[in-house]
Amino acid sequence: MKNVKILGTGCRNCQTTLSLVEEVARAKCIEIELEKVDQIQDIMQYRIMATPGVVIDGEVVHSGGVPDRKTVEGWFDPMV
Repeated sequence: MKNVKILGTGCRNCQTTLSLVEEVARAKCIEIELEKVDQIQDIMQYRIMATPGVVIDGEVVHSGGVPDRKTVEGWFDPMV
């Protein structure tokens, strides 16, 4: 199971990113533990300059703007 954190204070882009990640994980039958991180002091620990941010298993994979679907799908592709 992957641990996924969406970093953001609740703006529309953050909500859209959260929904997109959920949708893609469900479509790929990937079990995820999804967490919304909305406290500024917690977001700052990841050293991102723009939200939304996405952290998977402790690694920042995205920050700033809504990622496109193909990018999100790539996060959940099995390692080759």
